[in-house]
Amino acid sequence: MSEPVAEHAGGTGAASENVEYRVAHLRDRLAAEELGELGVRAEVRAGSVVVTGTVPSAECRETLLRTVREELAGLAVHTDVVVAETASPDHAEDLP
Repeated sequence: MSEPVAEHAGGTGAASENVEYRVAHLRDRLAAEELGELGVRAEVRAGSVVVTGTVPSAECRETLLRTVREELAGLAVHTDVVVAETASPDHAEDLP
């Protein structure tokens, strides 16, 4: 799923370094807060930021997306964050 956070802040040099700095700050924040143990990655690809990973609940996903929006406002951000299915099966599996 791709969720643009805002307009693309393209460019090179200082603008590119600023993006790297902001992504590093996002990583630090995710590690320090309640999302610290999640398998989430944030990296710069082709001028935008890509956030990928798996979270245990929809609530965690919303918290993650809110944090990404706060830290990376003004940048093009694409997210592919999946909610893991952790519920017990509601029926037995039929094997052929």
